[in-house]
Amino acid sequence: MDKFVIEGGARLEGTVRISGAKNAALPAMAAALLTREAVHLENVPRVRDIITMGKLLAHMQAHVETPVVPPTNVTIQAEEISHAEAPYEMVKTMRASVLTLGPLVGRFGYAKVSLPGGCAIGARPIDLHIKALEKMGAQISTEHGYVEARTERLRGAHIVFEKITVTGTENILMAAALADGMTTLENAAREPEVTDLAELLNKMGAHIEGAGTSTIRIRGVSRLHGATHSIIPDRIEAGTFLAAGAITRGEVLVVNCRPDHLTAVTEKLAEIGVSIRAEGRDGLRVRGPATLKGADLTTEEYPGFATDMQAQYMALATQAEGTSLITETIFENRFMHASEMVRMGANISVEGRQAVVRGPSPLSGANVIASDLRASASLVLAGLVATGETVVDRVYHIDRGYESIEEKLSALGARIKRTR
Repeated sequence: MDKFVIEGGARLEGTVRISGAKNAALPAMAAALLTREAVHLENVPRVRDIITMGKLLAHMQAHVETPVVPPTNVTIQAEEISHAEAPYEMVKTMRASVLTLGPLVGRFGYAKVSLPGGCAIGARPIDLHIKALEKMGAQISTEHGYVEARTERLRGAHIVFEKITVTGTENILMAAALADGMTTLENAAREPEVTDLAELLNKMGAHIEGAGTSTIRIRGVSRLHGATHSIIPDRIEAGTFLAAGAITRGEVLVVNCRPDHLTAVTEKLAEIGVSIRAEGRDGLRVRGPATLKGADLTTEEYPGFATDMQAQYMALATQAEGTSLITETIFENRFMHASEMVRMGANISVEGRQAVVRGPSPLSGANVIASDLRASASLVLAGLVATGETVVDRVYHIDRGYESIEEKLSALGARIKRTR
């Protein structure tokens, strides 16, 4: 099992290029199931979840082509599907497998998908997906760990999500593209990844309006065609490298990012004393100050501060003067990294969905275990400023969502290496 060994104390300097967004590429790959024609995706990150999704689509007998050069292009053609099933053994590590449910039911009228796995950050039920598909005419059963859906053809419906759900919005967006009539989604997720999916679907011949707002309207069509689409940059990877520059008191230029997708992060960094400015159309330059200032944080759905950046912010808060109250509103079990940071010398107390961080705390290297994807990134950040050697175990979590993170950090001057 791979580990990262980090020798802390290095100031990061230089330029880092951000990869495509995993959370945009995964639904885009699933959307290829909606047409017989080829879908060409560009700027796809080479991370574990993408590889898993590719294997899943190939298991369904879709043709999946990932050229070695360039490695960021993926072509998928689902001319015929002989296995409209996402088996547990293939998807147990990846929650995004549920994104095949909507397109399979929408195009073929049948799907059998394993209940999702992924990170250990709390319950992430798909009941909202199921209720929406049932309202569109699907007959759904759940047993033996699988969701099975059948329908002659989905029909448009007025769907009001009880709570905001990103994957639920994406799943129903895809299902509705081939449904009879008009589908209206209210209380829909507004994340950039949802907008990116809608842009791809419209290129494929769908009729979608309102993506990026809380109300989305989809007029179903009889068929979709192939398209070429470039995946948006990964805003969470960009935020992580901004935090890395800040926590090491370094100076890092983050390029190939979307500053307009990072407003909540850049505003919070500025609040705690970090210098950050835009450079060109796709660049952000971060300079870490001599002194960080503590500040409270509450995670929210987009355009608020992303839950996927909460752990990285906690690492920053351990180095800030004063007290920072971090409130997690999205997932009920997303402070598992806190206990590992405490082992490194952080002063953190957790009660329910709130964590109190008192700083600054001198961190010292230790053996720590990554519990999920973003916790992995936060422990790497902590290791960058800890004295001595930090060993981060179970980095297969970080490989699910960050492309060559140790190589990118090394290029900025970090002393980090992968080992077994």
